[in-house]
Amino acid sequence: MVKIAAYLSVIALLVGCGGDSKQGLDVETSGVSESEIRIGTHTDLSGPVAIWGVGVTNGARLRFSEINEAGGVHDRQIRFIVEDTTYAVPKAISAANKLINRDGIFAMLMGLGTPANNAIMPIQFAANVPNLFPISGGRKMIMPFHKLKFTQRGTYYDEMRAAVKYFVNERQKQRVCVVYQDTDYGQEILDGVEDQVKAMGLKVVAVSSHKPTETEFTAVILKLKNANCDVVMMGTIHTDTILILDAAKKIGWANVDWVGNNATYAQVVAEQESAEGYFCFTHMAKIYSDEEMSPELKAWWDRYVAMFDEEPGVPAMEGYRAADLVYEALDRAGEDLTTDGFISALESIDEYTDLFGYRVSFGPNKHGGATESVLTQVKDGRWIALEQAVSY
Repeated sequence: MVKIAAYLSVIALLVGCGGDSKQGLDVETSGVSESEIRIGTHTDLSGPVAIWGVGVTNGARLRFSEINEAGGVHDRQIRFIVEDTTYAVPKAISAANKLINRDGIFAMLMGLGTPANNAIMPIQFAANVPNLFPISGGRKMIMPFHKLKFTQRGTYYDEMRAAVKYFVNERQKQRVCVVYQDTDYGQEILDGVEDQVKAMGLKVVAVSSHKPTETEFTAVILKLKNANCDVVMMGTIHTDTILILDAAKKIGWANVDWVGNNATYAQVVAEQESAEGYFCFTHMAKIYSDEEMSPELKAWWDRYVAMFDEEPGVPAMEGYRAADLVYEALDRAGEDLTTDGFISALESIDEYTDLFGYRVSFGPNKHGGATESVLTQVKDGRWIALEQAVSY
């Protein structure tokens, strides 16, 4: 009986090792087989911030399709599994559980939303699944340091501190106010503004918060106007941004600067008459079809339009870069892919410049890839870059 048991153990070991011809492949590495690497995302394809979810997903799909058509990464195809959450945290948690436990993904890429990421990261990390380049500027995306956290954009907190410093020093604003969503995201904005104002020896003059579903902002605008705010920092997304700017225009309040961040940077905002003059700090500036482009950029633009029948915006640019960074790390990690090897490969990416001219860099103790933003403003229905590099 002992001999039979030993014989069966040897057979089982041989079968387990023979299931993948990639020599040295860690069979415990989730989401990796001989033929494919599974990458997942939880995002909003049909809810209030689908303008971001669809764009980043399409940008990643384009890059992954290019990689797969060229033979993949070390003879493996990248399978990108997308789950629509409609920007609802319970749906995001369900999607993450499916991606991790049923699909067995190797990494989570560009999960959308601060609340969703905050809820999901503990689930991911318990399963040793990296959280790569979330569509969020929340500080918890990068702090405290964790080997499985990587970002390619700055935090809302750092952006708002930089914004306050810029508008006080460069535009001589003194009466700083805040309007924000009463969410994890909005709190990041408020914290950044309050901390920077305090550091500069000033005070926040007025603060107003609202639920993400709020649609009536006349009282909010009157409160801020009566406080004589000369600059209002906004912790909003594109929908409530438009409503707030419309309300300000309706009462004729014009002698004030409105300042947003990545979450409000969308063409639908720029196209509003009430948004003329609106400022926004973002990690990338929008490209318009009539701008001069390099041959490489024009080829990318044409491929995107051909694939999705629409022009790419900043979300598509961010998604394309995120997918390219994943490819770069997978390529550097080599054929014998493990999570630890992939993390080390990502950490080795230094001074990476994307197709659009923006730089990110990582290191063993530096998982936040970006340290500067672009200051933009709406002029005649278009986003115009005013300062290409405002450091945090």
